[in-house]
Amino acid sequence: MMYGDGWMWGSGMGWGGWALMSIMMVLVWALVIAGIVLAVRYLGGPRQSVGRSHGSPQTSAEDLLAERFARGDIDEEEYRRRASLLREHR
Repeated sequence: MMYGDGWMWGSGMGWGGWALMSIMMVLVWALVIAGIVLAVRYLGGPRQSVGRSHGSPQTSAEDLLAERFARGDIDEEEYRRRASLLREHR
């Protein structure tokens, strides 16, 4: 009963079969964890990016202009000129 008669070795699977089963179990758990992560990210709602939001449809041109003025990219004269142009072309 020591060699070949036990349930573990008697089925003919041997070490190769057990190694394959171990690898498959790791792959199954990896797929389960990946599925949970993807579900949480999908169901978690939209993410808000940190930093400037150029190209975002919710940001108006006036908001971007005000942001540039607040950062000091443009001076007050430039801000007023561009803001009036934007208001004229609405």
